[in-house]
Amino acid sequence: MTWFFIFGVPLVLSILLTPIIKKIAIKIGAVDHPNARKVHTKVMPRMGGVAIFLATTIGLILFAHETEEPLLWILLGSLVIVITGIIDDIKPLSAKTKLVFQIIAAAIVVSGGVKIQFITVPVFYKIIYLGEWSWLVSILWIVGITNALNLIDGLDGLAAGVSSIALSTIFIMSLIMGNTMVAIITLVLLGATIGFLFFNFYPAQIFMGDSGSLYLGFFLSTLSILGFKNITVVSYLIPIVILGVPIFDTIFAIIRRFRLKLPITAPDKKHLHHCLIDMGFSHRKTVLIIYGINILFSLAAIFLSQTTVWIGIIVMTILVLFVLIGVEWTGILGETKKPVTRFIVGVGSWLFGIAVNKPHIRG
Repeated sequence: MTWFFIFGVPLVLSILLTPIIKKIAIKIGAVDHPNARKVHTKVMPRMGGVAIFLATTIGLILFAHETEEPLLWILLGSLVIVITGIIDDIKPLSAKTKLVFQIIAAAIVVSGGVKIQFITVPVFYKIIYLGEWSWLVSILWIVGITNALNLIDGLDGLAAGVSSIALSTIFIMSLIMGNTMVAIITLVLLGATIGFLFFNFYPAQIFMGDSGSLYLGFFLSTLSILGFKNITVVSYLIPIVILGVPIFDTIFAIIRRFRLKLPITAPDKKHLHHCLIDMGFSHRKTVLIIYGINILFSLAAIFLSQTTVWIGIIVMTILVLFVLIGVEWTGILGETKKPVTRFIVGVGSWLFGIAVNKPHIRG
């Protein structure tokens, strides 16, 4: 068994299965109709996530059957998620109904031992054991990431590409940490996702639908719990940074809707990909820009896992500033003011002025 086959088999399976799922989706009416919120202009088959799910499950049966017991619980939970997604792809479910099934799926995984048991506090080097609260924190994390990835699935190849970058990062870090189980599971899912991406990148032939975006978000959230339990004192930041794009996009969506006094589940066209398109970027360039942002976050996550606490804090501060500047320039919160940008420009001008006016001392 080599890494090549672990990646290649689900990749080929996904490539073979996706056209079949596409035909089935059209036949049963699992299609996405264009509307004012959506970018596409023609009816598109969805439910492509089923191809990712089948390719991943077969790959895990072939290559991960010797891994630890938590995998069985993850597969059971993901089955609940995919069935929920399929139903929603055929006939849209209410947000509350989907949330209930997401909580059930998360509870299944947590009951199998896949849970956040403690949080480390940098600087003070303290470990806070969650005890009974670990159930609640773990379920909130899984459900939160599941929905975060679902929210960014608005452009051809966006969710699949962002997931592939996150999975690649988790795979690299699991190798660094010597976590073979997580490496195998991650590589199988990565192969299946990239196989689907051949049909989903712009111009897409099929959408992954909720069966795909919910499934990938669910699997990524559980993998992040499995993979980053004991790295460093900043370990709890690693999965947040890796999944930075969907997490921050979701956070800003909640803030935006709260400011506008709208329900959290209310749809809008102010997500990151919408804002970039409004700025004049093409569909393809918008997706590639978000890929680039995600790669930057992923590189930062790898660096964070190998550095000291104080350097990690500096890196996180820079990342937060980068995010805030991006928020101001894209208008993701609907604001026209740019206080952070003005502050940084002001500080830069002040420092430059000092350097220019500094008297030269001749010897």
